[in-house]
Formats: sequence, structure tokens, C-alpha cells
Amino acid sequence: MTNDKTTEKQKDENTKKEDKKVSSGVNKLVEEISKLSVLELSELVNTLQEKLGVSAMPMATAPVAGAAPAADTAEDTAGAGSANQTVVITKSGDNKISVIKAIREIDQNIGLKEAKDMTENLPAEVLKDAKADDAKAAAEKLKAAGCTVELK
Repeated sequence: MTNDKTTEKQKDENTKKEDKKVSSGVNKLVEEISKLSVLELSELVNTLQEKLGVSAMPMATAPVAGAAPAADTAEDTAGAGSANQTVVITKSGDNKISVIKAIREIDQNIGLKEAKDMTENLPAEVLKDAKADDAKAAAEKLKAAGCTVELK
């Protein structure tokens, strides 16, 4: 019985704190949403994404300026004239964890399992039809992780 009273008291205190920060309409929504199951929450998120035309996926970050090496290598100049390039891993190196992290950093839509499978099933295309600058930046990240990379 004491635990129930304590829990109710904590909820009341939290509600009072929330009342100060947000409107009553938002508080009502929060209360209703907190009653939903995980499956219902998932459905709610998907429905809101579709209705509002947004995505909960993290935004890709722009490559760091100055990341490209000063001297051109044979791999960099091989496809410099073409607008769309593909980055292919030909050898993953010894540290597969850093390679997996690099793959997921390049394409955040790739899951952990897919990235791991890429390191085991070579050659693997990491980035397809990318701009030359994006392909070079991706190749540099993979090279830093210990991969042998080919630009096509």
C-alpha cells in the first residue's frame, strides 16, 4: 500500500513539474501516450512519420573538409571524371570492428548485421552511385579503418 501511495505521489509531482513547462493539452497527450503498449507506441510513431512526412532516422553528417590526401592515388584518379561512383571493399583488414563502424558511419541505413556480413563477403559495395567527393570521403574512412578500397 505504501508503494502505491509513493508512486502516485511521484506521478503527481512529475505532473506538477510538467504543468509548469508545457500546456495542459500536451500534458493530456503525454498521459495518454504513457498508457500505450510498446507495440502501440511503434504504430503511433510510424503513423505520425507518414502523416507528417518526416523520418526518425539520424541525419548524415557532412564529410570533414581537408580529409582528402594532398597526393592523388591511382584509386582516386580512376573515376575522377565520372559523376557517379561506387565504393567497393576488396579486403577488410584485421580490425573488423573499426571497418563495421566505418561502414555504418558512411551509410546509417545499414544495420550492424548487414555491415558485419559486408566485411565477411568480399568484395562488397558500400556506397553506390555516389558523387565523386562523397565516394572519396567514404573511401578515406574505410582506408583509415584498415580496408583496401576500390572506386568504380
